[in-house]
Amino acid sequence: MKAVLPAFLSCQGTRLSDDEKRLYERYNPLGVCLFSKFCNNIQNKEQIRALVQDIKEAVGHDDVLIAVDQEGGRVRRLLEPEFTAVTSQQNLVTSEMAQMHAYLISKDLKDCGINVNFAPVMDTPNDKTSSVLQGRCFEKNIAELGRSMVAEYIKCGICPCVKHLPGHGRATVDPHLELPVITENLEILQTDFAPFIAVKDAPMGMVAHIVLSEVDAENPASLSVKVIRQIIREQIGFKGVLVSDAIMMRALRGSIAERAQRCIAAGCDVVCLGNADFEANVALCESGIKLNDSAQNNIINIVQIIKKKANFINYEYVKNKYCAGFKNIISYNYNYDATEILSRLRNA
Repeated sequence: MKAVLPAFLSCQGTRLSDDEKRLYERYNPLGVCLFSKFCNNIQNKEQIRALVQDIKEAVGHDDVLIAVDQEGGRVRRLLEPEFTAVTSQQNLVTSEMAQMHAYLISKDLKDCGINVNFAPVMDTPNDKTSSVLQGRCFEKNIAELGRSMVAEYIKCGICPCVKHLPGHGRATVDPHLELPVITENLEILQTDFAPFIAVKDAPMGMVAHIVLSEVDAENPASLSVKVIRQIIREQIGFKGVLVSDAIMMRALRGSIAERAQRCIAAGCDVVCLGNADFEANVALCESGIKLNDSAQNNIINIVQIIKKKANFINYEYVKNKYCAGFKNIISYNYNYDATEILSRLRNA
C-alpha cells in the first residue's frame, strides 16, 4: 500500500493540471485544501465536483480529504447566490443557531464533495485580538456553541477541524505577516484553553503559529514539542489529528521542507501548506515527512465520518429559520482576508 503524505496540498486552478496529477499520484497526499480567491479553485458546484474527481482519480482512492475554510461571515470560500449565506461566528449565541449554521454549511460542502471544514474557531477573543480573528470567534458560551457545531458537522458527515490550538485570541499581530508572542502565564491562559478542553474529542484540530513564552520562548506552538505535548495533548487533552496552520505564513522561518519537517517532529500529525504555488507543493512533497503511526487510528475515524450519508431533508426549513434570525449576514468582505494575504506573500 502506498505511503500517505501527511499534508494538505493546494492546487492552482479550477481543474488539476497534468503536473499536479502526476505529483498527487506519486506522493499520495492525505488531503487537498481549496481556495477561492487567487487560486480560483472554487466557481460553482459542478466545477468543484469535477475538481474533486480529478483529485480522487490522481490520488487513486475516494478517501482523500478535501478541505476548505467555510467559517461564515468574511471567511467563507463558497459564496452566494449558489451557496448559502452564513453569518460570522460572533453572531451565533445559542446552540440551536450553531447547529443550524453547521447544518447549512455541511449541505453545501456535501453537494460539492468537500469533506473537511477548517472550523469552528474556538479562540477566546478580547479587546486586543488581532484583526485577522475579529468577528470569527464566538463572543460567549464558546465551549457550548463549539460542542454543538462539532457534533452537527460529524452528524452531517463533515470532519470539523477546531482551531487554533492552544488558543489564538491573545495574539495582537497576524501570523500571516509576523510571529505573535503571548506572554501571559499559564494560570491566565487557562481561560483560553478551556474551550478546547470542551472539544478535546473533535476528530481534527489546527495548531497555531503563536509563541507561548511561558512554555517555550523559542518556538511557535506548531513547532514546539513542549507546547504540543504538555499543553495540547496533556493539559487540554486533545485526542484528534493535529494539523499545522498554513506553513506559508511569515510567522515561520526556513524553507518549505524545513518548516514541514519541524512541524512533524514537534508533534503535528499533518502539515497544511496553505495557498501556495506549484513549486511549494513540490517542495513539501519532497520534504520526506512521514505519517506518524499514532495518527493512523484517528485518520480511520475521520474516514468513517466523511463516509456518512447525511439527511438534508429539512434544508429549506432550517435555512429559512436561520436567515430569519439574522439581519446582518453580510456579503463576503475582502478588507482583511487570509487567502488574499497568503496570495500576496507568494508574489512578494
